[in-house]
Amino acid sequence: MTLILPRFSMGIGDRFAHQGKAQLAAFVRARQLGVDVAPVWNKSNREHNIVHSEPPAVRAEADAATKALGWTAPYFVDADHIGIKTVDRFVDTADFFTLDVADFIAKPAAEDDIRAFVAAHAKYAGSLRVPGIDAALDVTPARIESIARKYLFAVQEAGRIYRHVAAKKGEGRFVPEVSMDETDQPQTPIELLFILAAIAAERIPVQTIAPKFTGRFNKGVDYVGDVRQFEREFNDDLCVIAFAVKEFGLPANLKLSVHSGSDKFSIYPVMRKAVRKHGAGLHLKTAGTTWLEELIGLASAGREGLAIARDVYAQALGRFDELTAPYATVIDVDRSKLPGASDVAAWTGDQYVSALRHDPSNPAYNPSFRQLLHVAFKVAAQMESRYTDALKRFESVVAQNVTENIYDRHLKPVFVDKD
Repeated sequence: MTLILPRFSMGIGDRFAHQGKAQLAAFVRARQLGVDVAPVWNKSNREHNIVHSEPPAVRAEADAATKALGWTAPYFVDADHIGIKTVDRFVDTADFFTLDVADFIAKPAAEDDIRAFVAAHAKYAGSLRVPGIDAALDVTPARIESIARKYLFAVQEAGRIYRHVAAKKGEGRFVPEVSMDETDQPQTPIELLFILAAIAAERIPVQTIAPKFTGRFNKGVDYVGDVRQFEREFNDDLCVIAFAVKEFGLPANLKLSVHSGSDKFSIYPVMRKAVRKHGAGLHLKTAGTTWLEELIGLASAGREGLAIARDVYAQALGRFDELTAPYATVIDVDRSKLPGASDVAAWTGDQYVSALRHDPSNPAYNPSFRQLLHVAFKVAAQMESRYTDALKRFESVVAQNVTENIYDRHLKPVFVDKD
């Protein structure tokens, strides 16, 4: 029996594997209102290496949380942003695989493969009408060839990874996602169409596709870009997916995956409206804001919790270049807006929380402060038991922040609110 990802799902990261129950509690609240959103616990190879954890810990956390809260609906564990070199450590315990092939975009496929792809799809040249998109797509043989030269090798790499996993786990026993979001240029609806054609030709039973959208999707802060342009792209992509499912025989539940970097509040209403209009599904990945809610909870707890939160910032500021370099394409930190370590050392818990919590209505909210801390979980990992013991000691206040963040700021505006 094929494992099927439900219509709505949400990826949730948990750097230190302490917040599984608090995270799931938000999904329980949504389900009590009649909205089923499948939780997908995700943790990348890089994150495992930084905090010195192993993939089985994510499965153990998910299983323990669902058992404790009596969750009987589907849930998943994502081998997040894996490639052929990193996938094997995830095979035994993951059942959702994000096949990240962004690094292979623009690498050349074999000339024979490119010619064969163009020939196989020549019938789409001309003014291609896709139901739901007002204007016809202007498709030429040269455009198809250009798309093949840019994306075909990346899709072939996705096929190699998929078949590698399938050989070990078995066909239908995991959810495949193809991710092309971590690249410089957004994919147009025409490009997405032929990417999906190539995925079908590779016989990948893809259930979610994560393209790169226009605008900046920085870590932990709001969308930066033209919301109206995003709305047009998002709606057109939903139409392209519906067309591709029928045209290329892709899985009927194929849906867009938005690797949001978290907290894209300004485009959440757009996404919610679009999926309802088209009757489409959605996978929303929220990245690592649970880690920030841990810091907020610790700062709120005062005493040793606040001391740890202050210390994390002081060390992060002193290691700025080291911590930000791996995330340079997905953060915009204005160093002139960062408070000094001595200033933060004198802050109250409320001051720390006001600067860190993503509340644009609060004049003390500091997006640069938030983004630096978003990528500073390595500092907390190196504190070892000092940090994790504090999570246990102040579990109630931390858990409250984690649950409220996921439910109020993500699940509600995208999936739960009524018309």
